[in-house]
Amino acid sequence: MPKPNERTRRVMVGNVALGAGAPCVVQSMLNLPLSDVAGNLAQIERVAQAGCELIRIAVPNKASLDDFEEIVRKSPLPVVADIHFSAELAIEAARRGAAKLRINPGNIGGLDATIPVIDAAREAGIPIRIGVNAGSLDAELANREDLSLPEKLAASAEGYVRFFEEQGFTDVVVSAKAHDVPTTVATYRLLSERIPEVPLHIGVTEAGTLFQGLVKSASGLGILLEQGIGDTMRISLTDDPVEEIRACWCLLGSLGLRRRDPELVSCPTCGRCKVDLIALAQQVEERLRDVHKPIQVAVMGCVVNGPGEAADADIGVACGDGSGIIFAHGETLRKVSEADILEALFEEIEKVQ
Repeated sequence: MPKPNERTRRVMVGNVALGAGAPCVVQSMLNLPLSDVAGNLAQIERVAQAGCELIRIAVPNKASLDDFEEIVRKSPLPVVADIHFSAELAIEAARRGAAKLRINPGNIGGLDATIPVIDAAREAGIPIRIGVNAGSLDAELANREDLSLPEKLAASAEGYVRFFEEQGFTDVVVSAKAHDVPTTVATYRLLSERIPEVPLHIGVTEAGTLFQGLVKSASGLGILLEQGIGDTMRISLTDDPVEEIRACWCLLGSLGLRRRDPELVSCPTCGRCKVDLIALAQQVEERLRDVHKPIQVAVMGCVVNGPGEAADADIGVACGDGSGIIFAHGETLRKVSEADILEALFEEIEKVQ
């Protein structure tokens, strides 16, 4: 039986495919003032190197449109225009090269105000992401006591989708986010049932700073992705957008869905450990940031946990008393002193194709 993200229709954002079984697309959002064109372009380059596939940028006012147009023209990634409160801004962003619009009909002036936005997107040949958040539901729906919050969010998103379809526009993606995990998961499960043809952008909004945001996002999005729900994703963090991209790829890799970068396997240490394993694992993790191979690297504290328990690793080290055994797929390659473990490990990583 097809998974939910295999049943959604195909939507193109620039040259990036969403839905219809395409791999879940990784995206982030810039966090600099739009007037800082050079800074925004530099940030796009950084997230692109980290594996970002779509980038979103807030367009707050008319004065920012020239800068937006320049960023779009020079960006190596398709740029999504994030618009609130102004249909006119959305229309102009479409004319100025946006690869996709992100709007919330509930705060852009209502359904009638979206009609010219739909027309502008149709003329530009770009999709629209309908974004619904728990904090910006239509008052009539928000005040209903017979519906749970997930039901309100799903009903709001479905209503907008049906309105867009009445206008003959089906090139849409939907997001319906909340800041807590249970609401987010329940909402997206409802959406995958009620509008199964529509690609879904998944995320836990306002998830928090790096540590809390990673835990909340991984728990919520991990559930959804494992069930086949989600055609594109953002892990929202109060941090550098590069960290969002690294987190997305780590989550996708952990679930066996997509792997771009190395996976680090390391034991939690115990009294048998005779080396400073925590420091060693942190050094390995830091250096792996610059390695872009879908490999598994193991850093194990003693012979109990490696190489036996890490036999599947492409490259690893099993530490002893002031020394370490470098191994590949469970087979010993060489023994080195503790001081040489890091360099020896990366010498072998370099050899992996």
